[in-house]
Amino acid sequence: MPAIYEQLCFITKRLEKHLHEMQDFEFTVQKGELFLLQTRTAKRSALAALRCAADMVHEGLISKTEALQRVKPEQVSEILSPQLDLSDLDVAPLARGLPASPGSAVGRIALTADRAVSMAGKGRENPIILVRQETVADDIHGMEASVGFLTAHGGATSHAAVVARGLGKCCITGANAVVVNEQTRTVKISDLLLREGDWLSLDGLSGQVFACKVPLRAGSLHNGTLHEFLGWAQCVGTTPIRANADTPADAERARRAGASGIGLCRTEHMFFAPERLEWIRAMILTQDPDQRQQALNHLLPMQKADFEALFRSMDGLPVTIRLIDPPLHEFLPRLEEIDERLRRAHQRGLHVGEIASLEGLRARTRDLQETNPMMGHRGCRLGITHPEIIVMQVRAILEAAIAVQRRGVRTVPEIMVPLVAGVNEVRAMRKLVDETAEAVFAELRQSTQYKFGAMIELPRAAVCAGPIAKEVDFLSFGTNDLTQMTFGFSRDDARKYLDAYIEAGILNKDPFITIDREGVGALMQMAIERARDANPGIKIGVCGEHAGDPESIEFLETLDLNYLSCSPARIPAAQLALARTAIAGEAHAATVVPMETRQETLGIAM
Repeated sequence: MPAIYEQLCFITKRLEKHLHEMQDFEFTVQKGELFLLQTRTAKRSALAALRCAADMVHEGLISKTEALQRVKPEQVSEILSPQLDLSDLDVAPLARGLPASPGSAVGRIALTADRAVSMAGKGRENPIILVRQETVADDIHGMEASVGFLTAHGGATSHAAVVARGLGKCCITGANAVVVNEQTRTVKISDLLLREGDWLSLDGLSGQVFACKVPLRAGSLHNGTLHEFLGWAQCVGTTPIRANADTPADAERARRAGASGIGLCRTEHMFFAPERLEWIRAMILTQDPDQRQQALNHLLPMQKADFEALFRSMDGLPVTIRLIDPPLHEFLPRLEEIDERLRRAHQRGLHVGEIASLEGLRARTRDLQETNPMMGHRGCRLGITHPEIIVMQVRAILEAAIAVQRRGVRTVPEIMVPLVAGVNEVRAMRKLVDETAEAVFAELRQSTQYKFGAMIELPRAAVCAGPIAKEVDFLSFGTNDLTQMTFGFSRDDARKYLDAYIEAGILNKDPFITIDREGVGALMQMAIERARDANPGIKIGVCGEHAGDPESIEFLETLDLNYLSCSPARIPAAQLALARTAIAGEAHAATVVPMETRQETLGIAM
């Protein structure tokens, strides 16, 4: 039926041209006559949605603006990340948790960081998934060796989630059905007992966990169409997007993703490498000021080298460096681990001195343990009680800036103090930073510009933003902690009741994923207004992970902000979310013909 085929091609091309959408149509042929039964917008995969939108722009069917509205930010994350191929899978998920970092992962179970490293070292065909009750700073080497993480505890801003997003790896947290037994090297997930080395598959889109090896589809990391599409988004979005980047590798990824700078460098993440952890622990464990300074002197060149690499990667772009934030005990081994080492030491009959050293480590770790560490001895409080730590970090930042500037790199470091509650803390920290800068400039006989700022993470800091703004060059909202402190929800333990809150309709969204507009959002709006009244030229940004959530971005764009900062892996989706928000803001001035009207006026002659 060549005539019917030619007629069908003509009609379907006209349908797509008129409706400006890919069509799923049904037809029949009766007694040599073609009948079109129905047509509708076709369903499509994320990659197909991207390609259709771009092709229609090239064909002149739709504008770039309309193309940006056709693809959702989460579809961009799906395109970039590896995904499980569940099409032929006839296996129910074993458990479900919170999808805390995009992508999916398939690998063999490892239950400790050391085991993850040793198992991963057996070859590229041996991907590892680190399964823990919860991860700690000491697990960083195992996390780097793994392709994904699964934890029983934690939420969207827990240690595992934050590190995973920084590394661009899959992570599922808060999977309450997971119980890890390191001694027997087993993990019980729901009613199934698995052993180290068994296969596990994590679906980073849904939070589902499968006790088998599921086929994995690679992400389209070098998709030329996506690169072009995101270029359109960057032209529409009005707010610069920076990256939360802690290492030179993070900075390089961020720059490739189109970041306009670094909005948050968490300096404590630089201490997690084994050769550095030794010295940070020595600094923490000693009670002798001279020995503490000796340990800091060892850390200084390491920090300086890291900052030099960051400044080189971001040549000409701003770099915001947060001074040390977490409680000191997070750098020490867990008490359970020390007890196990002591037990083995007694069994092997180690020297009395070695056992005494372990006992001293245990005693100091126990002393540093806090009942509520997220509200404890951290942030600017560490700087006030241990100013020598801040002096070392500021010295490393400024020496690094001067060193790279001598080689032609342009940088103005932004030094940020975390967890301030009021203006007196800010004044004390600024005095310490400025005095350290004067000493460094005198020693090197060269100065450099730098900016001083503070994080707004506490409700009191938001209320007192006016006086604080007078003392700083910039402010940055740490919305993870601001959410925690405003609700009184522990961001690591809230999974125990947050799901029940959402199911009961008490909360519509997880506030650690999508920003709470009525409470946290109102505090931010008040703080911004007071800060700009007190200091009209102040720069204000957001560096919490809400800056990478499309729904949160819709709200954040209504605030008077200078930039947003999120993990490198979330930058492309955030760029699209910003563009779509900007387009929506102008939609009232645009005239768009509804799809129903187009269908009614199609008038195809058969």
